[in-house]
Amino acid sequence: MLRLVDIKNWLIKLDVKTIAELNKMSVKDVNNANVKELFSKGYVVADHFYIGKLNNKKQKSIGVYQLQTTKPNIAVGGLENTKSKEKTVSFLIHWNNNADETELKALELYYKFMNARNFYITNNILVNYIDLLVPEPIDVGTDDFNIYEMVIQARFYYEEVN
Repeated sequence: MLRLVDIKNWLIKLDVKTIAELNKMSVKDVNNANVKELFSKGYVVADHFYIGKLNNKKQKSIGVYQLQTTKPNIAVGGLENTKSKEKTVSFLIHWNNNADETELKALELYYKFMNARNFYITNNILVNYIDLLVPEPIDVGTDDFNIYEMVIQARFYYEEVN
């Protein structure tokens, strides 16, 4: 089962071409980019990551939250016939006191999710793709310390492999 901690750990390792690089590429080239071109180790998306509530959130943080779903996605014939599973997640980008920088970071992460296909998030969980549930990152204003925040909601379609 895909867990929030798996997604958080994956975020820490996430790397992708920059928005500027993606903007220079043709749509065809972006769509045909392979996972190795989109992901590599060693790049940190944010300075801090957390799951659920964190008191005294630090700037340049990304939080991972469970989204409520209405029902499990089970194939006709039951669990033994269900190949793909779903995990719905909300990402809070809690960045800094600059609205433009916060939006750029949220867009960067959004495009990373948009281009992610067929990658292992853990040794035995293969994510087929990420369905973005919002057309763009959602501006949710500032916190009590005037730190701008944006939210991305997504559904991970994955399968457990042996």
